[in-house]
Amino acid sequence: QVQLVESGGGLVQAGGSLRLSCAASGTIFNIYRMGWYRQAPGKQRELVASITSGGDTNYADSVKGRFTISRDNPKNTVYLQMNSLKPEDTAVYYCNAVRFAGLGPGSGYWGQGTQVTVSS
Repeated sequence: QVQLVESGGGLVQAGGSLRLSCAASGTIFNIYRMGWYRQAPGKQRELVASITSGGDTNYADSVKGRFTISRDNPKNTVYLQMNSLKPEDTAVYYCNAVRFAGLGPGSGYWGQGTQVTVSS
């Protein structure tokens, strides 16, 4: 089992910045990909950004150039630096970890989520 604990959410004004952290613990060997997903009220959960153990990254078009995902492998922690935040970034942000390439997020582990609210 893998436990994921997110932190860093909060309330920020449009144009501001936040950094989310996700610390993994438990049986954490062989985690291939970690990512951030978000879910706004009435909407489906969507990918924000992901990063593999080799450092390959993937971003949603809506956050490219504003958000940066990074991973500290020795600390088993993944970060999401969010700059130039917009009201439409408001959502609950979830951390996800999957063990093997080819597995989707639904086959992995989820954190409890952290609320990000961007005021206009």
